[in-house]
Amino acid sequence: MSSARAPTPSVGTPTAKTPRRGVVLGGGGVLGGTWAIGALCALEQTHGFAAKSADVIVGTSAGSVLGALLGCGVTSEEIRQHNNKEVISGGPLAGYHWDPATATGGPRPARPRLPAPGSVKLIGSSLRHLGQLPTTAVLSAFLPEGRKSLEKVGHLIDVVTPAAGWAPRSGIWVVAMDYETGKRVVFGRSGAPSSRLPAAVMASCAIPGWFTPVAIGGRAYIDGGAVSATSVDVVAHAGLDEVYVIAPMVSFAQDQPNTIAARLERRWREKVTSNCVAEANVLRKAGAKVTIVGPGPTDLEAMGANLMDASRRANVLETSMRTSTEAWHVAALLAEAG
Repeated sequence: MSSARAPTPSVGTPTAKTPRRGVVLGGGGVLGGTWAIGALCALEQTHGFAAKSADVIVGTSAGSVLGALLGCGVTSEEIRQHNNKEVISGGPLAGYHWDPATATGGPRPARPRLPAPGSVKLIGSSLRHLGQLPTTAVLSAFLPEGRKSLEKVGHLIDVVTPAAGWAPRSGIWVVAMDYETGKRVVFGRSGAPSSRLPAAVMASCAIPGWFTPVAIGGRAYIDGGAVSATSVDVVAHAGLDEVYVIAPMVSFAQDQPNTIAARLERRWREKVTSNCVAEANVLRKAGAKVTIVGPGPTDLEAMGANLMDASRRANVLETSMRTSTEAWHVAALLAEAG
């Protein structure tokens, strides 16, 4: 009597889980935003995924402009082409002209109407909560209200924003600061005040003393960089496996500038870099791998001291396109080393 052998069950190869990714885009003025474009393009080349497909995209100040564009379907390459005044054949920005130099009103703030503090309420709030607000948030209250408008920045975002008023996908977060309380507000995240995407981006970019605060829902908001230039820690509870930080104000190696203004700017970078690393450590403790890139010595030389000097844009972008690939490779090694 013969017996048939039972068939061996087939064992399939386990499918690797796609990691949940976040992209954090920090502030840094016109030139910081320009440098970040090169870093965005290099991120995709070195890590093999489209930045616009990240599960969460966080933008602060200039980074909010890039984050909003990515969230509305614009590719990193299209952003590069647009800033380089090249012809864009497709996508939401096709045929749209926008000049960052004129849109941001030049390299200097306008003379204030009145030499009065921009936010008396924030001064009062800081006195009631001594030591609880970042120094930059408190100082922003004493600066006179800026006079320049971000209307053209808002129009750029409006061009790509759907009729619903926000990005066509979830996970697009824009960081600003409430100009009365000094608290960070993350528009687009659950529980945040309701806002249209263009208004949120304008608020995030409203440098105190430079641009007019932006009113949303009856409250005034200014640049999220007044709280943190990067705000990496806002994604601490987003369940992300990998977080890629593009931080124009963070530099792990610097140049040796000759001017006093540039030296002061570099000293401030040291503080921002330290804060960013502390924020990243919050994510690392939660189990996420965090990779950070910022401008290196060659980039800083191209940028100079005034990050609102749009005349340097072409050189900054060209330099970043050369340097950022190597920067990502080095950052990846450091991230693996913990």
